[in-house]
Amino acid sequence: MPSSDDGYVTAETAVVVPALVLLFGMLLWGVMAAAQHIQCVDGARAGARAAARGEKETAVRSAALSAAPGGAAVETETEGNLVRVRVRAQSTGPGPLRLGLSSEAVAMSEEDVGVPARAER
Repeated sequence: MPSSDDGYVTAETAVVVPALVLLFGMLLWGVMAAAQHIQCVDGARAGARAAARGEKETAVRSAALSAAPGGAAVETETEGNLVRVRVRAQSTGPGPLRLGLSSEAVAMSEEDVGVPARAER
């Protein structure tokens, strides 16, 4: 005698498996985007450290790009004795899932550390 539940397991599996695959894909995308953001942070810090040591602009960009994700853009800005390095990149993913990632780091130029301030008159 056939059971009244015949075919329900197949139908439920046909719905659940694609949903689980989609969930796994979204989790994987999120982890990759977070990892790329961490690379942006690392790149900005590396560039700021290089700039603080007084290295040339090309060396600063090279240091930042070596730690940043592929295709990243590096901007440097000097404000007095502070050096600001910004790293911008796009996360991997199809079309609307591509996120703009950015990070910045600021460091004081080591050339100015330990130099007494001039007395204003």
